[in-house]
Amino acid sequence: MFKYVRMLWVVALAAVLFWACQKENDVVVAVDDIQLSCDTMAFDTVFTQMGTTTRQMKVYNRSLYDLHIKQVTLEQGRASRFRLNVDGDTSLVAKDLHIAAGDSMFIFVRANINPNNATEPFLIEDAILLEVPAGVKRVPLTAYGRNAVYHVPTDTLHFADGTPLMDMFGNPYAYSVIDCDNWRHDLPHVVVGYAVVDSRSTLHLQPGDELYFCDDAVLWIYDSATLDVQGSKELPVLFTSVRHDGWYDYLPGQWGMVWLSAGSVDNKIDHALVENAFVGIQVDSCANANASLRISNTQIRNHTLAGLLCNTAVVKAENILVTNCGQATVALQYGGDYDFARCTMADYWHYDARKYPNVQVSNYRDYAGTHTVWPMDARMTDCIIYGGREKELWVDLDTRVAAVCVLDHCLVRGGEWDEDPKFVDIENDDYSLADDSPAQGIGYRYE
Repeated sequence: MFKYVRMLWVVALAAVLFWACQKENDVVVAVDDIQLSCDTMAFDTVFTQMGTTTRQMKVYNRSLYDLHIKQVTLEQGRASRFRLNVDGDTSLVAKDLHIAAGDSMFIFVRANINPNNATEPFLIEDAILLEVPAGVKRVPLTAYGRNAVYHVPTDTLHFADGTPLMDMFGNPYAYSVIDCDNWRHDLPHVVVGYAVVDSRSTLHLQPGDELYFCDDAVLWIYDSATLDVQGSKELPVLFTSVRHDGWYDYLPGQWGMVWLSAGSVDNKIDHALVENAFVGIQVDSCANANASLRISNTQIRNHTLAGLLCNTAVVKAENILVTNCGQATVALQYGGDYDFARCTMADYWHYDARKYPNVQVSNYRDYAGTHTVWPMDARMTDCIIYGGREKELWVDLDTRVAAVCVLDHCLVRGGEWDEDPKFVDIENDDYSLADDSPAQGIGYRYE
């Protein structure tokens, strides 16, 4: 019996010595017992030199004891293209970390990838290593890197007294001029500030061209300049934001606009996707009798203010889809000449309460006590104007000048022909029509 008592004392003494080696109240857990908010961390496409948005992971301690983590580091060490911030510690190796019982710890991760000669996306991999006394927990990291052409401001517009000219976003007009003759079609383009197509220049965009915009960035088609977009159904020309991780994929207001400014000429857009800006496309008054813009087979979606904003312009639109904008999908203001055929304007904006109808038509402006009126000729044929409000078309014309808005065979929420068009899947941006839709044969077609 005394033999067994001695054995029990030996076991007890070993346990005491073992626990004495640990920080007070810490407990050794199995590696598989470390609970994380994610098992892997995958980044969206990372443009070389730009870095990414910061992603985060939480390490949970749901036990009754403090958890000791010996160190957190990256598997590839200094060679890694990822960087960590472990509860504020940005060193290459974060050591001697403790998570109290019932508490958690944040690990923040960024990716920054050096440029190379690749024209296609390339995969970057590494892993976070969390070392506890019982072993090592490995969390894989992946990101796709892409080289790009960067348009970075080289100058700023100023008034004669040197004061910087400020834009609608409260920023100075910091701009670069695009070399249209040497535009690369094999790489995406990243725009910072205003990228300007200068006078008497034409920017030709081909199927598969991609333009990514940073905060408040603008593609500015200047006086006597031209934008010529010729995409295809399979490879539309893309105008979008640089951020596409998680909920940013559909977040409006991430960049400025495509701006066809007053005096730009003969602009054409065919087969394009314009998304996630403050204004999708703004079209100002034209310089000649030709259309300010001819646009066809194009989707414009998820914009804070408007999808297509036209000011005293001449626009011919055929088979376009404009969806989910904060104030208007299409705003035709200060008069102009507009011809929309087989278009769908559908607004189910859900970020806040939308106060205005999604299509707005007017021909006057009241400013500083002055009422100014312009002629208006707006025609919409075989179009769908629908959304979440009871009335989705607002027309307000001052008829002291020639002003008309004609609807021909258009289904309009709150109009004479008002039936649910039965879009296939609004939540997933599929505005094709169900087989039993009353609007079959009109509106946008995916072609």
